[in-house]
Order: sequence, then C-alpha cells, then structure tokens
Amino acid sequence: MALGVHVPGLLLASRLRERGAEAVVEVVERLLPVGRLRSIEVSRTMFHRDFRAARAGRQLAADPSSAVDDAALEEPHRRWTALGVQRVVVFSGFRTGPLARLSGMGLPLLRVTVCHVDSVESPSFRRAGPVTADAQVVRLASWATGNLPCTIPVTCRAPVPWAERIGRLLVHGGGWGMGTYRERAADLAAGHTLDLVVHEPDEAVTAPQDTHAYLMDPSWHPWHDDGYPPFGRLHPGEDPGSVRYRRGTAHHASFDLARQAAAMVSKPGGGTLLDSLWSATPLVLLEPAGRHEEHNTRLWCRLGFGVRYEQWQAAGFDPEFLRPSHEALLAAGQGRTCPPDLADMLATQEGMSCTR
Repeated sequence: MALGVHVPGLLLASRLRERGAEAVVEVVERLLPVGRLRSIEVSRTMFHRDFRAARAGRQLAADPSSAVDDAALEEPHRRWTALGVQRVVVFSGFRTGPLARLSGMGLPLLRVTVCHVDSVESPSFRRAGPVTADAQVVRLASWATGNLPCTIPVTCRAPVPWAERIGRLLVHGGGWGMGTYRERAADLAAGHTLDLVVHEPDEAVTAPQDTHAYLMDPSWHPWHDDGYPPFGRLHPGEDPGSVRYRRGTAHHASFDLARQAAAMVSKPGGGTLLDSLWSATPLVLLEPAGRHEEHNTRLWCRLGFGVRYEQWQAAGFDPEFLRPSHEALLAAGQGRTCPPDLADMLATQEGMSCTR
C-alpha cells in the first residue's frame, strides 16, 4: 500500500527483466473487496492531512490481507502454476499471509526471499508470521550491522556532480505525503527554491512563491497497473485532470528531481533511502512516522548520508554543510564498497547470467 514498498518492488522487477528474467509484479490489494480498497483511499487522505493520525494508524493498522478470501486466491494460484513461478520476493509483511495460503493450496515448492527496505522490521513485518522457515532474508539497510547489506539500483547513470546541481530542494512526504514537510517547506522557501510534491491541488496554490509543485495522479493507485506512478508538474490553479503526467519506464519519474537536487527534505522512508543512495543526494531528515523510520534516520546520520533538519537549521541552511553527505553517498553507491545488487544476487541463484 505504501509506495516506499511498492516502488522498490517495481525497481527490482525492472532490474531483473534487464537481466533476461521473467518477472511479474503482484499487488495483494487486487485481491481485496472494493469496500476495503475504498477504506485504504480514505486512510491515505486522512494520513496526509493529519500526521499524528498517520503515526498512530501505522502502529495499529490491521493486516489488510485478512480480507482476502480463498476464492480470490484461486486466480493467482492458477496463473502462478501456469507460469511455473519458482521464486517470490516479498516486500511487506502484509503479503506473507496470502503467500502462505497459496502454498497451502498446493503450489509447487517456491523459493521465498523476504526483502526489508527499512533498517529494522516495519510494522507489517512485526505483525506477520513467517512465510517459510527457510525463507531467504535480505535487507537494503541494517541498523543492527550499521551498513547497507544489499541494494536495488534505481539507475545505472552516474549521479550528477555536486557543482552541476541546480540548487533546488526536493521536499516531499513519501508516497502518501505524510509528515511535516509542508511546514518545513514554508521555512526553507526564504532562502531556497523548492520542488514540492503535493497531494491535493489546493496545496499548489498555497505553496511558497517560486516553488514548483509536482503531483502524483490522485486517481491512480498501485493496484491499477504495474507501471511507475504517474507524476507531473502542477501549476497554481490548474485542473489536476489536465496535468501532463509522465511515467518512467526504468524508474519512477520523481527520481529525476532527486538527481538534480541539492538535498531531499523528507521523512526517512525506505524508498527515500534508496533514492538518496542512487542519486547521491543528501537527506535532510524530518520527523519519522514510526520506530522503523527513526532507526532509518539514525543509520543515515551514522553513515554520514544525511542530517536531521534541526542540524541543518543550526548551520543556517548552508548548502555546503551538506556536501560531505553527498560525497559519502557517492563513495557508497559508486565505489568499491557499493552494496551487492539484489537483482544480480537473485539472477545468480537462479543460474542466470548477470550480463545487462
């Protein structure tokens, strides 16, 4: 349900296809009844408007997959059997229940990889039972070990050099637009030009002067298709229906803004960490949505990849204060210590060539 989980899954599928693998994306929400999907849409709006409700809701959320009945599982069971699916990569604990039930319906033995995008277990995994006892567990970031055990490349393009960056700040609240980023945008606009990701058209009207507002198509949801989110520039007063949305083919379109930015100002979701690494763009870290995001903040600061908002504020919002974070990210993502590529790891385990 969160793009911080969904987009890494799309990226992994793209990287596997580039290696000649057949990869399909499964979204458990497609198996939910219409009423449950509507409640998800309502929650997204409420969490965007009220961060306190979002923080409480994240900790108390029920597993939506409990609403999937056995009849709904018959279609993926039939399709996976026909495709000869051999491995399933799970990005959310809310996917483990349906997967366990599919296995109980007589699917051929599957190899399971559980991928954690956050540095500790997210709420969905803390509530989930194990998929299988022998599931492979991989982490894109690890608070326990203080490193990045593996990664999913967003792009093969080298990051934009610091001197060539346009100096704008990319300010957002993750896929659901949660957090204090709008308030921080108002503070930062006095000395910086901003690219602000909004989630309701009125927010473009009230955005600080000279701010570029960007919008993900509000009518789109991850269960509609397997493409990257539709993303476009929204001018003040423009009807969202007339926005020219762009959809990346190899990665999400918002990443192109991250590549050019002097910093991303955001809460520390797992997908945002991935964007930061592969764009070598420092993170200015806002209030987290939960325990897992607080650990993401601590890890990014420990590795020198970002700073808390208050630290940058104390430095007078000086862009040069962030240069060491850019250089640390550049060394981590492009140097000899670059984390192992998860797509390469899986391709090798399946006996495939890793040539791209």
